[in-house]
Amino acid sequence: MTAQADWASVQTRRMKDKVCIVTGAGQGIGRAAARRLAAEGGKVVVAERMAESAARTLDELHAHGMEAIKVEADLSTLGAAKDLAARTVEAYGRIDVLVNNIGGTIWIKPFHLYTEEQVHLELERSLLPALWCTLAVLPRMMEQGGGSIVNLGSQSPRGLYRLPYAAAKGGILAMTKALSLEYGRHGIRVNAVSPGGTEITDRVAPRQLIRPGQSAEEGPADEMRGYLEEMRQDIQNQKALKRPGRPEDHAAAIAFLASEDASFITGQVINCSGGQS
Repeated sequence: MTAQADWASVQTRRMKDKVCIVTGAGQGIGRAAARRLAAEGGKVVVAERMAESAARTLDELHAHGMEAIKVEADLSTLGAAKDLAARTVEAYGRIDVLVNNIGGTIWIKPFHLYTEEQVHLELERSLLPALWCTLAVLPRMMEQGGGSIVNLGSQSPRGLYRLPYAAAKGGILAMTKALSLEYGRHGIRVNAVSPGGTEITDRVAPRQLIRPGQSAEEGPADEMRGYLEEMRQDIQNQKALKRPGRPEDHAAAIAFLASEDASFITGQVINCSGGQS
């Protein structure tokens, strides 16, 4: 069976009764992580701003008899993140795991072609939600005496044509280390999974999800496609394993770091990248 087909048949129960928030759980790695944590016995909170994709993930988990709720939220603000934490506690009484998955580059092009607005949008998408959600759940985890935060990094800090996104993901890796040092005394572990090039087949939200009044201007289409192809080739050339990553590959790493199997691991980055790192 393929990894996509057998996720519901996972036999390990490492997450039994653990309350797990997964942000951006409507597609891709977030959806795969929600599936995996639920299959291992977790109570999953599907946090997603797209109603259609949130419902799809939730319905899928319920169809397999797994416990889950959904919270539709744009987590680019602290207020929304605090509401997510409050609704999780209201439903389940605690927060054991936070998977900070939201992110993804919007534009692929050399840095000198970015506008000021586009740089802000890249940071807003790929750095701020992780900061806000972490800030929202830390008081609850401290009160409980423990918890696990798993951040989604990236191989982009050593790649082409995504400098603002790379800066955001570099920030994610920095916050992983700093938080692990600050909050280990409270029994809170903070780790990261850094994917390499990954094939996403269930994308619902377009890469350039721009709000009303914001600009999506890039440049000539042929030129932009050329940058994209060059970036993809650069990623492929770096890999030891000559295949694209799958969301399920990363979900397995996330589940490990979230679980008690990793109870003495904190401040670490797993490069789940087929050797790209």
